[in-house]
Amino acid sequence: MNFEELAALPECAAEIKRSGLPVYIYGMGNGGEKVLKWCADRGIRAEGVFASDDFVRGQSFCGYEVKKLSQVEEEVGEFIVLLAFGTCLPEIMERIDDIAHKHMLYAPDVPVAGDRDFDRADFFSDIKRAEKVYDMLEDEQSRKVFMGLTASKITGRLGYLKEIFTDGTKPSPLLCLKKGEIYCDLGAYNGDTVLQTVKATGGCKKIYALEPEKRNFQKCVRNCTDIDDIEFINAAAWSHDTVMGFDGGAGRQARLDGDGRGLIAARSIDSVLGGRECTYIKYDVEGADIPALKGSEKTIAKYHPKLCCALYHRCYDYIDIPLAVNEIYGGYSFYMRQESYYPAWETELSCVPKD
Repeated sequence: MNFEELAALPECAAEIKRSGLPVYIYGMGNGGEKVLKWCADRGIRAEGVFASDDFVRGQSFCGYEVKKLSQVEEEVGEFIVLLAFGTCLPEIMERIDDIAHKHMLYAPDVPVAGDRDFDRADFFSDIKRAEKVYDMLEDEQSRKVFMGLTASKITGRLGYLKEIFTDGTKPSPLLCLKKGEIYCDLGAYNGDTVLQTVKATGGCKKIYALEPEKRNFQKCVRNCTDIDDIEFINAAAWSHDTVMGFDGGAGRQARLDGDGRGLIAARSIDSVLGGRECTYIKYDVEGADIPALKGSEKTIAKYHPKLCCALYHRCYDYIDIPLAVNEIYGGYSFYMRQESYYPAWETELSCVPKD
């Protein structure tokens, strides 16, 4: 696929309107709210909300009675399904595939963090940035991921994602990590990626684990307490040291903002390290990835550490983040991979220094 072929793809909202079919949201929670807003912003009327038959317990959501899929099929017949949650569980992904075989199913590209949805017109109005990222990518699989990801964002079709799924081994073998890494884990969550990295490398010389959410931080400490030379920091990764508003939640709804109900320390990695060496940084900070990169500028420019960056929290992260890294240090090889996930979460950028 090339950029001309992308331009010829049907746009998700236009296809939904053109069908004339009733629209039902599959899923609830924060994702359901975002998909309902996506519909409202585009003049699409959502007729109802459903969940899998074994999850329906008489709930209501945003003024809708939550129905069983079988109930909607019996009452409506043919309708459009908008996916409003994420999963990597094979049995749930298979269930989604089964629904897509029976009904027109779309996954609108709404952000995990922030309010800016993907917009086809916006993408093509600034096409030179996308082309620059595409040209920066090191291998054919990375370029295939970039195109498949964009095609999925434009069309809302999961088939484009299925074509680019690759092994989700963490940390990625592309990073060529080895024993003795000096590792900064930004968004350490419950310590899972710390443990994965220690296992993959056979041990790190030093680890700095940053996690802002209190409960996750406590789990991280408990899970990783037996690791030598690890420093636990209950703070968010940011562009500079400060105190910020923080809306918690142990999962993907946590976010930094000035009006948060709680306060959290925020640290830059440049400050944490104080000029000391680092050989590997992982960024997975729920939408604060660009500020966290800015807070690593001195470290990256001086030591050229290997980088692993999440590319899915904001809809244009897969363009904005590679460009931000390249602006800090232009000597990286860039690899883009997409794990098996509906919708396009767990998209990852591996940055390997050429020198």
